[in-house]
Amino acid sequence: MSYLAAHPLRVALALGAHVELVLGALALAFAIALPLGIRCARGGRVAGLLLGALGAVYTIPSLALLALLVAALGLGTLPIFVALVAYAQFVLVRNVAAGIGGVDAAEREAAIAMGMTARQVLARVELPLALPVIVGGVRIAAVAMVALATLGGYVGASGLGTLIFTGLALHHPDEIIAGSIAACALAIAFDLALRGVERLVSYRSSR
Repeated sequence: MSYLAAHPLRVALALGAHVELVLGALALAFAIALPLGIRCARGGRVAGLLLGALGAVYTIPSLALLALLVAALGLGTLPIFVALVAYAQFVLVRNVAAGIGGVDAAEREAAIAMGMTARQVLARVELPLALPVIVGGVRIAAVAMVALATLGGYVGASGLGTLIFTGLALHHPDEIIAGSIAACALAIAFDLALRGVERLVSYRSSR
C-alpha cells in the first residue's frame, strides 16, 4: 500500500492503459465473436469444428501463446492485444451460440408467422432474448482479460503488468502488491458493472 500512496500518478496511468487495452481487445473480440456465435447457433458440422478449434486455442498456455506472438509480431502492445482477442473467442462465441440456441422455438415461429424475414427474426427476437447470456459471456471474458493483460508488462506493453514485472525485476514487493491490488480492483469493477447490465437486460427480456 505504501507504493500506492507514494506513486498514485504512476499507478493511475498504468490503470488507465490497462483499461484501454482490455476494452479495445474486448470490443474487437466481440465484433469477431458475434457473427461466429450466430453461425454456431445454427448447428451443423462447421459449428462443431469452429467451437473445437476455439477450445483448442483456449487451452494453449498463455505464456506459450504470448511467446509465439512475440516471435511473429515483436515486443509491445500488439502481441498481448492479439492474445486477449484470441483467448476471448471461446467464451464469447460459446455464449452467443448458447443464448441464441436457447431461444424458445415458439418465439421464432410466432415471428415468422408475422412475416418477419430470417434477419428480422435474428435482430428483433433472437438477439434480444439471448442478450442476458451474451452479456454473461462478455462479463466472464472481461474479468479474464484483466488478469491476462498483466502479462503485457512482460513483453513491453503498458498497463498494470509494468508495475508487477518491474517490481519482480527490482525486488520491490510494494510495487508488485500495488499492481496486483489495482488489477484485482479493476476485475471486480468490471464484474460488478457487467453483472448490473446482465440483470438489467434479463429484466427487460422477461417483460
